[in-house]
Amino acid sequence: MTARRGRRLTRVATLALSLSLAAFLIAPLDARPKPAGKPEQGAQTGAGAANPIRSRDAQFEIATWPELEGWAADDHVAAFSAFLISCRAKVAGASATRDARPMQGALVAVCRRALKAVPLDEAGAREFFEANFRPVRISKIGEKDGFITGYYEPIVAGSRVPTSEYTYPLYRRPKDLIHTAKRRKGHAFPNNGRVVRKVGKRKFAAYFDRAEIEDGALDGRHLEICWLKDPVDAFFIHIQGSARVRLEDGALLRVNYDAHNGLPYLPVGRVLIERKIYTRDEMSMERIRQWMNAHPEEGAKLRRMNKSYVFFRITGLSEHDEAIGAQGVALTAGRSIAVDKALHVYGTPIFISADLPIAGEAPTTKLRRLMIAQDTGSAIVGPARADIYFGPGELEGRVSGRLRHNGRFTMLVPRDIDPLEAAIAIPLPLARPADATARIATAPATAVGSPAAEIPLPQLRPTSAGASRPRAGRALKSPAAAKAEAKAKARAKTKARR
Repeated sequence: MTARRGRRLTRVATLALSLSLAAFLIAPLDARPKPAGKPEQGAQTGAGAANPIRSRDAQFEIATWPELEGWAADDHVAAFSAFLISCRAKVAGASATRDARPMQGALVAVCRRALKAVPLDEAGAREFFEANFRPVRISKIGEKDGFITGYYEPIVAGSRVPTSEYTYPLYRRPKDLIHTAKRRKGHAFPNNGRVVRKVGKRKFAAYFDRAEIEDGALDGRHLEICWLKDPVDAFFIHIQGSARVRLEDGALLRVNYDAHNGLPYLPVGRVLIERKIYTRDEMSMERIRQWMNAHPEEGAKLRRMNKSYVFFRITGLSEHDEAIGAQGVALTAGRSIAVDKALHVYGTPIFISADLPIAGEAPTTKLRRLMIAQDTGSAIVGPARADIYFGPGELEGRVSGRLRHNGRFTMLVPRDIDPLEAAIAIPLPLARPADATARIATAPATAVGSPAAEIPLPQLRPTSAGASRPRAGRALKSPAAAKAEAKAKARAKTKARR
């Protein structure tokens, strides 16, 4: 009896914690419990203590620091340095932002503490993360792992004017490219949503796809930033989102993603796998490049299957500056990741655990590293999806092109919006009356493990607050029947008045 009661209490406690966590994640903001204590100004508590991200597809699992394999061995100073880059931008723009998500306000509060804490050594950086955040594993519902890819900044040769050698342009954003979502002036072009072009006074159409643009749809508009000699280089610059173009006069032109045509992105590697040209394990960006160079006509057709098209802007960065991510800050090779910005807030630390093919073709490199969300991309979609930035160069391109692997994602959630604290704040159920316990004890035996043996059925609840129980002998009407009877009485009264 004691063992069964212990199992029963364990099940009830687990159920209560699960329900309280779920209720916390989906409850209205003003209904959530406020944690004890007085946080510093700018922290999100009570009404701000909402779920870390807003996604119907995400599931969360609270973890502990010792559970994170490789956490203690990570370079926390390097992670803290990348985090500070995001923090400076977040604190500087805190008063102007319209991002009302709880993670935004909570991260600003943590960032203020981080900027006051510098400099920190290895022990201090680790202590800062552990004191200000709680690890929460995140993935799609029903899945354990997320998906990881890599990107880099290509370095290619180019020309400011078209020549017989340089014939493939990189375009700046056209003026007739319109995103239908409302956005503030100066804000980045959204990486999802509907994009159109105006074709009449009140008429709009989908924007030109890759094939139409390559066939001359934008000719004569003077949108060309520069010209490249290799169409495969141009294609991969579209995928990477930035590039360093070494011009004929020796000058370096830095370009970065500015907008897209709103049409769906097609992973051409998937097409090659479906055609059985490569297996999934063999697939990499380098293999795609080799195949396109070996089959130029078929490669051109394959590229045109990807209707998505990217437009660029000149950044003005020097040769020694890192690429700028969508947050507007310099990226850090090996620490910056691109995420789904519709779900994640820039500056969020995410600990990634994965075995990846970094040292070679085989996934033997055990990556256990804290990354910072500082960029995004139209193909980066989902709660557990990351694109790791590796930096500029050919070697970085080969390494990043090999990544198409699963991994565990653990998001660092500021303690001000910690879901466990909210779950603890929800009171436990009232103790069961002694006479009810006695009745259960004297009831006929039921098979062990049967739900009826462990959970008593609830009594009928009154149909509304303050309503009395139905009198003996009177049938309890359903809500539909009661509503129909009320309508019939109203019609009878109206008829009587007439």
